[in-house]
Amino acid sequence: MRIRVRGWRWRRNPLRRRSDVVEAWTAVVVAVLLLVVAPLVGAVAGQWAHDDARAMVAEQQADRRHVRAEVVGRPPEALPTAQGGQEEWYRVAVRWTEPGQGSRTAVARVPAGTHRGDRVDVWFDTRGRSVGPPANGTAVWQHTLTMGVAAAGGTAAAVLLGHAVVRRVALRHRLDEWDREWARTGPEWSRRRA
Repeated sequence: MRIRVRGWRWRRNPLRRRSDVVEAWTAVVVAVLLLVVAPLVGAVAGQWAHDDARAMVAEQQADRRHVRAEVVGRPPEALPTAQGGQEEWYRVAVRWTEPGQGSRTAVARVPAGTHRGDRVDVWFDTRGRSVGPPANGTAVWQHTLTMGVAAAGGTAAAVLLGHAVVRRVALRHRLDEWDREWARTGPEWSRRRA
């Protein structure tokens, strides 16, 4: 029958070795790092990512303009297939009317399945290039959570890797200590049996 004694590494006894104390303190430090520091790193990284993403969205909104246009070009005959559940886009000529400037035509990205004469929402940057719509609040929060979770997970992985290294070194020291002790006591035991 095996009896487990709690806290044996903290008590003074002749079986406790220096490597046992180091391993016990390492376990306490690892617990604090995993329960306090890793979530804190995740929260700080998430906050940084959130601020960065919001600045990017504000920049995109200032740089891009929305136009409701009519498809005037001929769409491709064979529509591209959807891959990975993402909506496919293709480029085709569209026309819209600018207030005070008259009718304008440009090549823009439109979703697959659009036909000539359909009205679509297109976005252009300040240089007149067709671009996607600016990111929305959902994309900002997805980026925030992804970065926060990745930072917390990376911190936890680094802590656990460090703990594994310390345990391996402590085990090596413990085995060396046991070898030295056995070298000292082994001959006494062998003499008694002979």
